Amino acid sequence: MRRLPVYLVIDKSYSMAGEPINAVNQGLQALVDMLRQDPFALETVYLSVIEFSSEARHTVPLCDLMTFQPPTLTPDGMTALGAALKLTAESIREEVKSSSSSAKGDWRPLVFVFTDGAANDDLDLGIEAMNSVSVAKLVGCAAGADADIADLQRFSTDVVRLDSNDAESIRAFFSWVSASVSMTSQSVESGGSDGSAELPPPPNEISVINLSKN
Repeated sequence: MRRLPVYLVIDKSYSMAGEPINAVNQGLQALVDMLRQDPFALETVYLSVIEFSSEARHTVPLCDLMTFQPPTLTPDGMTALGAALKLTAESIREEVKSSSSSAKGDWRPLVFVFTDGAANDDLDLGIEAMNSVSVAKLVGCAAGADADIADLQRFSTDVVRLDSNDAESIRAFFSWVSASVSMTSQSVESGGSDGSAELPPPPNEISVINLSKN
């Protein structure tokens, strides 16, 4: 079976304390609940969570939707985005099956990076690591006024921005991620794409910086 791997790379630095991190935790649960109602997603989607603050952790290794348990993120520390990208690349290399001459591997992964700040570690190292793996989409979300859009534009195929990192905006983002994953799973199941299908238009709470058309 060909899997559609989805990596959720989430900032849980101290600036996320309070309403934002609560909304992220609720958003993760809502995302899983929505995907579990989609027969295409149930067939193909495998989820993973990488959280980062002063360091990055692969909290939930790639697993199917019915097994997936959303972690409860607790804010602390700084914004090691470079380390998070490096760990994401390592996880993709270890977990995603490549195609061979005798068998098709997994679909190329979707990666969603959510941050409300700017990287305070070696971002170049993380970008270099991500450039060494093949992904279908790498979507960067800048949450609120303090998020560094320029950082995200350096490595993302698609960049969106939340005007605020309040609960409503964050929940809208996770709902859009769920719709994007559903649309991609339907597309790959029907033979319409290799996982790089166009993403659905985001809701009003999300500003588009750039969305790729492939």
